[in-house]
Amino acid sequence: MSDAPRGGRFDAIVARLHALHPRAIDLSLGRLERLLSGLDHPERRLPPTIHVAGTNGKGSTCAFLRACAEAAGMQVHVYTSPHLVRFNERIRLAGTLVDDSTLADALETVESINHGDSITVFEVITAVAFKLFADVPADVCVLEVGLGGRLDATNVIPPPAAGAITSISIDHRDWLGDTIQQIAREKAGIIKPGMPVATGAQLPGVLNILQATADASGARLLARGRDWDSDGVRYEDAHGTLELPGSSLPGPHQIDNAGIALAALRATALAIPPSALAYGIAHAEWPARLQRLTGQLAKTLPADWELWLDGGHNAGAGEVLAQHLATWADRPLHLVVGMKRSKDAGGFLSPLLPFATTLWAVAESGQHLAQPVEDIVAASAGLARIGPTVADALARLPRTELPARVLICGSLYLAGEVLKADG
Repeated sequence: MSDAPRGGRFDAIVARLHALHPRAIDLSLGRLERLLSGLDHPERRLPPTIHVAGTNGKGSTCAFLRACAEAAGMQVHVYTSPHLVRFNERIRLAGTLVDDSTLADALETVESINHGDSITVFEVITAVAFKLFADVPADVCVLEVGLGGRLDATNVIPPPAAGAITSISIDHRDWLGDTIQQIAREKAGIIKPGMPVATGAQLPGVLNILQATADASGARLLARGRDWDSDGVRYEDAHGTLELPGSSLPGPHQIDNAGIALAALRATALAIPPSALAYGIAHAEWPARLQRLTGQLAKTLPADWELWLDGGHNAGAGEVLAQHLATWADRPLHLVVGMKRSKDAGGFLSPLLPFATTLWAVAESGQHLAQPVEDIVAASAGLARIGPTVADALARLPRTELPARVLICGSLYLAGEVLKADG
């Protein structure tokens, strides 16, 4: 995954920023609040904002939110992470990805205001996004939490127009806690007084924590099955029924993410007509989420084969992927898996193994903190074969008379490298 736009100016700024704090991740709000004060608090001058937290599905939910608002003719700011190919993907200004010059100018301004004080790069990029979002007019702003919620850099904002909390599962134990209850409390930390918060399918214990946090804050929790529901073609809540043409993003889990987006939007004062909501759900785009590839890598496979890419990388994502793989029983399935060092490869692979005709462990040379292929093989109880790269694995797949599917998965960092290679 590329770390920056091309050009020495941006690289030099990021290199200087990396030297300001010893750890890439250090959950805290104090450093950023100090910096934002020096910038005259741009986080207080944002357009109506929807704040999105959760373990899996945050990016897809942001994509649905953006698509629905844009279908209504609105200008939308979006802040997401991580990026896949170019750093600019993290900041979308009024519908357009921030250009290199604007991004570098804003970084230099924020760096100057920071005066060399200790701060993480993510905190600086968040400050940059807030500054740009405050300076450029838009109708709505979509903010994705980077990590957790309570102490995430994005959580310095005042109560937003709405919140969204997607599926919560075990991930980032070093930062959020070892239990699902601890992690849920951290995610629930985005809930602020008076705001509506939409959430989807959750474990009962998780939903109880979200509800208790909302009650204590005077917020309104909109839960699936109680306050809203959807089967993918029909959505219902207190505002009435929406007929939907189906989600543009495949997989049963996207019904949940789309429903969360709809519930959040319909709880705000934003005037988005039902036709725009339906259009947005049907036309949202979000790369590396069960994305069909048709470029250079796909062309190395037989013409009647399918090549797919997904960035899911934890146990919860593995379970969600497995639900979709159950619908792919009509063809042999080859899994090509590469993961980040800190991730639980065994937890991710366990629900996927029953569906795999073959399994391949890979690591790309440009893949950030790639887990050694030997560790992935061990996590698969020896079932995985060593690629060792995606191209090698694709070349070594057994060619049979039956058309097959190939799914590359396990890491957003791997997904970024694959997208570059696929062209």
